[in-house]
Amino acid sequence: VQLQASGGGLVQAGDSLRLSCTASGRTLSTYVLGWFRQAPGKEREFVAGIKRGTGNTRYAESVKGRFTISRDDAKTSVFLQMNSLKPEDTATYYCAATQSSLITSSLGWAANYDYWGQGTQVTVSS
Repeated sequence: VQLQASGGGLVQAGDSLRLSCTASGRTLSTYVLGWFRQAPGKEREFVAGIKRGTGNTRYAESVKGRFTISRDDAKTSVFLQMNSLKPEDTATYYCAATQSSLITSSLGWAANYDYWGQGTQVTVSS
């Protein structure tokens, strides 16, 4: 599956952004979906993940209470609503997908995902 992320931009601290990730030509209903991010000079880190079926979610501690992941399988999309953005949220954000069955606690492992979007840049100024 080919994933296309969008919605990034330059915002000020405290602002909100909504990232979208769409799949080309197929439904995402059979995929586990996740968002990861990578800041310059840092390793890629998990942000949020959502299971298929149950829709169970998991978040990185750094974004809990501020970010919300959701999915719309009919529209072949996964979203990341980001509120109360901080400068430390500045990074390139990537969506990812896998058809593997993952338990909630394993949503955060990048190696578990087989498909990746190209990334969208989020810059938060102070």
